[in-house]
Amino acid sequence: MADAERHRAYSYRDDPNVPDFDDTHAIVFMDAECALCTRAARIIARLDRAGEFRICPVQSALGRAVFAHYGLEPGDPDSWIFLEDGRAHQSLDAVIRAGRRLGGWGRLATAFSILPPPARRWMYRRIARSRYSLFGRADMCAVPDPELRARLME
Repeated sequence: MADAERHRAYSYRDDPNVPDFDDTHAIVFMDAECALCTRAARIIARLDRAGEFRICPVQSALGRAVFAHYGLEPGDPDSWIFLEDGRAHQSLDAVIRAGRRLGGWGRLATAFSILPPPARRWMYRRIARSRYSLFGRADMCAVPDPELRARLME
């Protein structure tokens, strides 16, 4: 699939390898085995008072399919995907957009937008590639609190 086609809004709906899913909410696709991502998921659940966000582990069938659709390696995710209105945003840009949409304390993530895009991509990749050694491992799905459980897609 051509890159321009892949990044068209709702393009995943036309991909036979991506299962149908409810995309009426904003969805964050993240590594459910990363302690940093698990912490971020809990923060999203706490800050999202309107219940707009869903969280999908990359390790799920849906997460793997969406990552593959966008040309990312689902077995070794070094990116976040924030799906909003059918458009996928990746890495630190995804974090910034999610923070902006969350509002309140979530807007702190928008501070990264002062960095030029190449610097944002470089910084995100450096953190993502070292996430297990820096932050450790965790299992997002192993007894999540009720706020997080309500948002998990599997």
